[in-house]
Amino acid sequence: MENFLLWGFYFLTFYAFLPGIISRTFGFRVFKEGRAKKEIALTFDDGPDPIYTPQLLDLLKRYDAKATFFVVGIHAERHPELLKRMHDEGHVIGIHNYVHKSNWLMRPSTVKKQIHRTSEIIRKTTGVRSAYYRPPWGIVNLFDFSNLGYLQIILWSSLFGDWRKRVGAERLQKRIMKKLRPGEVLLLHDCGQTFGADEDAPANMLKALEPVLEAGKERGYKFVHITDMIAITDKNKAAAPSFSLLKRAIIACWMGWERVFHVLFRVKSGGEGAIFHYRIIPYGGKTIELEDGRRIEPKDPVVELHFDNQKLLGMMAESKSMMHVAIRLIREVQHGMPKLAKKLMEDEAAGTVKGLYGVSMINRGAEQFGFSVLPIPKGLFDKSTRIYLKLLLRVLHPSGKQRLAEQGARLEPRIIAMSMAEFWHRYGQDTKLAREWKASAAKADTKRNTGAHNSMTPGTFDNANAAAGEAAP
Repeated sequence: MENFLLWGFYFLTFYAFLPGIISRTFGFRVFKEGRAKKEIALTFDDGPDPIYTPQLLDLLKRYDAKATFFVVGIHAERHPELLKRMHDEGHVIGIHNYVHKSNWLMRPSTVKKQIHRTSEIIRKTTGVRSAYYRPPWGIVNLFDFSNLGYLQIILWSSLFGDWRKRVGAERLQKRIMKKLRPGEVLLLHDCGQTFGADEDAPANMLKALEPVLEAGKERGYKFVHITDMIAITDKNKAAAPSFSLLKRAIIACWMGWERVFHVLFRVKSGGEGAIFHYRIIPYGGKTIELEDGRRIEPKDPVVELHFDNQKLLGMMAESKSMMHVAIRLIREVQHGMPKLAKKLMEDEAAGTVKGLYGVSMINRGAEQFGFSVLPIPKGLFDKSTRIYLKLLLRVLHPSGKQRLAEQGARLEPRIIAMSMAEFWHRYGQDTKLAREWKASAAKADTKRNTGAHNSMTPGTFDNANAAAGEAAP
């Protein structure tokens, strides 16, 4: 019995678990995220539904948005008029098995029959054979890669739990807004008639989706079906330097670790689409003397800044030089600082912090945003930081090794820091928290003028802007 269970475990590992992990982590033989500047791919699973799919099609039509529908064959068979409408209105139809059942629980021949049956339903209704397949729950087995070579397997970059009614429209909208950025393949559901789903959950999805479409329109984004997203991605990949298979594997592991780090150490987003993440911690280094006369002392609470390495990866992959990276980074920081201010205004813990603090190799030009740029004190932290950041550059940039060889001496990590009084002066809106900081700074100014030292003492605010050329390493 023990041997039987052991062999069963081995079979399941190679038949299902490993293919699933490899496809999700490394994108092997699947498409799960695009490379685009304005486009976002909307995908909907489990339909068509006679109540919610027509409402969804009406909504997409109002915003001139295109989508990909991965239909369950048994539902499509009952509502061919909805398939025809999807096709006639310019959407793409994909296959999601004939019944919503995991490929892990079916033999390869059964999976093949399910797909063929659903494909025939689509062909007879629309006159076109589907080229795309999304396995239920995104689960593939070992034979899917070989048996389904004529189909492109489509997974996703973001899903939101919208099959559960208790998520609610408001929370669902916030979740989607966080992922509203070019290249994303968003997974939603237009039908709740599958195992584990709530039948009326799509009502919340429709309520959440309309403001998302409105926000996307305001930002200049375009919602496209998967055919367009793949074509745009292929074009952008051809124009950009490519990563080797080994480097892609390293990047996937690195990004995976970053996600784990954010959870373990409670790193927060710096705002929708912002370049920054942050956490509030006690400062653990030596005293920092800032340009405005203030100090950050050991154990002072600070906002520790972290760049979004996924965004940096995109910049570096698309940029021809480190100068181009630096210029793009300056623009991202310019847009990101007001977003960070808004987030900190909403964060109760931010009321006690003394300043912002971070370490970066791409630091020239940071002064124009109010940061003091300072050398890292010599020691173990300095050495380990240099190794980490140069390794990061080598991994993230397609020609990172060459960049380090050419400009390694100029890519020196530095501390970038700013007092909260300076931060609120530059980026704070007229809110209670910002007014409290400014009042505190005014009192500290009075103390300094009478000779008393205070780490909150305001100095002269230097608004001089560094030229974009000076900002590049």
